[in-house]
Amino acid sequence: MKSSRTEVVYTPSSQIYHPKALVKQMYDDLLESYNLGWQLLSRDIKAQYRESFLGIFWAVVPAAVAAVGFATAANSGIINVGDTPIPYPAYVMLGTSLWQTFVEACNGPQQAIIAYKALLLQVKFPHEAIIWSKLGQILFSLFIKLFFVTILFILFQVRVTWLVIFSPIPLLSLVLFGTAFGLFFVPILNLVQDITRTLQFGILAWFLITPVVYPAPTEGFLSIIVRLNPVTPLLATARESLTTGQFSSLSAFWLISLFSLVALFFGWVVFRLSIPYIAERIS
Repeated sequence: MKSSRTEVVYTPSSQIYHPKALVKQMYDDLLESYNLGWQLLSRDIKAQYRESFLGIFWAVVPAAVAAVGFATAANSGIINVGDTPIPYPAYVMLGTSLWQTFVEACNGPQQAIIAYKALLLQVKFPHEAIIWSKLGQILFSLFIKLFFVTILFILFQVRVTWLVIFSPIPLLSLVLFGTAFGLFFVPILNLVQDITRTLQFGILAWFLITPVVYPAPTEGFLSIIVRLNPVTPLLATARESLTTGQFSSLSAFWLISLFSLVALFFGWVVFRLSIPYIAERIS
């Protein structure tokens, strides 16, 4: 009786010179890595919240602290953000939760490399599994954040529309855009150590030009920068789908979402091609 088995051939030639074979292998590994990714996700979530005294509260603490700080500053007259469609504490809590999710998605691929360094060096497995696991952790953390945001909405009597049922689309687009960004930076962060600090400052600057804690300005130089910011339509559409249902930049949202899918694919290619060099560097 004949048994089927997969034959793996190793050559010194880079996979980039064989795009059809590369894409097929990526697709096969993506399907094969799902079960392993789910096992890693289950293990990591249990370990993460079992070893923490406050447990799931740590997922929402940064957003809550930011919300309290900005709300206090606004009430004291220290900052003037103008009118918001919902009470400002709820507006800031939702905005910072979405921004934190985006940052987690940006940092996710690099954190996956660090967390599974030993596994990368010792075991042959589809490396997409660690990305699956990290994406699952990000979405689980987002669910916890939105649960506490819902409680805040109830306290401030924030009404939502029926369009809230479509909110997973912009939320997922925000995560995918951040993941694509993080995948492109994986080889740079592991091969050029100084980039890590530069990226941290870059994300802080990115936060300042994103309408997270203030409504998007309609005039002035800042309004131009905010409109050119690719995160703006993603975050704004996600927030509007969860609140008013009145979308301010729907066309830009679909354009950036489409770009996110394309960037995610090429980021995935960069990630796969760089893994052997990263493994050699961290060994």
